[in-house]
Amino acid sequence: MATTLTEKPETVANKESKLFLPDFVFFEPDALHYPLGKELYQRYQEQGIPIRMTTSHNQVRGIPGETDVEQYRNAKRTLVVGVRKTLKFEQSKPSAEYAIPLATGCAAHCHYCYLNTNIGTKPYIRVYVNTDDILRQAEAYIREREPEITRFEAACTSDPVSIEHITGNLRRAIEFMGKQPLGRLRFVTKFHHVDSLLDAAHNKHTRFRFSMNADYVIKHFEPGTSTFAQRLEAAGKVAEAGYPLGFILAPLYWFEGWEEGYTDLLERLREQLVPEAMEDLTFELIQHRFTKVAKKLIQQRYPKTKLEMNEEERKYKWGKYGKGKYVYPDVQAKALREHLEKEITRLFPQAKIEYFT
Repeated sequence: MATTLTEKPETVANKESKLFLPDFVFFEPDALHYPLGKELYQRYQEQGIPIRMTTSHNQVRGIPGETDVEQYRNAKRTLVVGVRKTLKFEQSKPSAEYAIPLATGCAAHCHYCYLNTNIGTKPYIRVYVNTDDILRQAEAYIREREPEITRFEAACTSDPVSIEHITGNLRRAIEFMGKQPLGRLRFVTKFHHVDSLLDAAHNKHTRFRFSMNADYVIKHFEPGTSTFAQRLEAAGKVAEAGYPLGFILAPLYWFEGWEEGYTDLLERLREQLVPEAMEDLTFELIQHRFTKVAKKLIQQRYPKTKLEMNEEERKYKWGKYGKGKYVYPDVQAKALREHLEKEITRLFPQAKIEYFT
């Protein structure tokens, strides 16, 4: 029998491994028609984690909390197991042609994260059990674009590595794409839990990227993620396993001493990366940006944040659908770009800088 959501069993504590273990779990009824859904229901029942049914993974009600901040933090500790009914993939420029929807939401608490607006009212973690349907749709997109290669981004709405121990869906996608002559997979993570993916049959069709940043940014704005050292060690394992490797340096953030901070970051990467990592290495550079909606949500959810979001000191950049965001003024953006590109070229002369945005 499902327990109430006011209960918080002792089995929830998992501080040593730092793997995400939910405080509460919701299931769509249809999810129990799939093997993965049944497996997860049995797993969390045995662990004594409170379970409740929900009519839709888009309409989850009853997450406890007396204030908005409490409800938000409890939602970030809530897992929702559902069926992905919308199989039309969104575009994912400039990283890939399409976003492949393996999950939605993230347990980390990065203050600047764009998910604060993209899934602002639904910050809980959603995993989908109809993986075969999702992969069949990916194959259909690949066939539409033949003979061109089609790239899929698996981290647009989540950090798939952080929940891989729950579903195994990322490994399934990696091995599926490894069999596709014209299909490629890409994803990025801030977590080091990569061991279950190292022996996957990837056929070099998956680019495994790690999000890195200067110590200042990780310390102040990325709670709940793996440390720089842990990510770097994981990147070495991934490179040794033969995956093409990449780093996303994001958000590039203007703070006192930023030049030294980013040079230090890149020099530590260069010193500690295994030789295999240099063979096919990419960098993606993304400056810090925010919207008015994101700023409001961030200040509500992280009232003590030191994240600088002064519209008067930023440039407004229009985007698609008539909406825009605040980025750095041209002078600052140019300085960030030139410094990062200069240092990457100096330290990683064979690497490819894919874009700056």
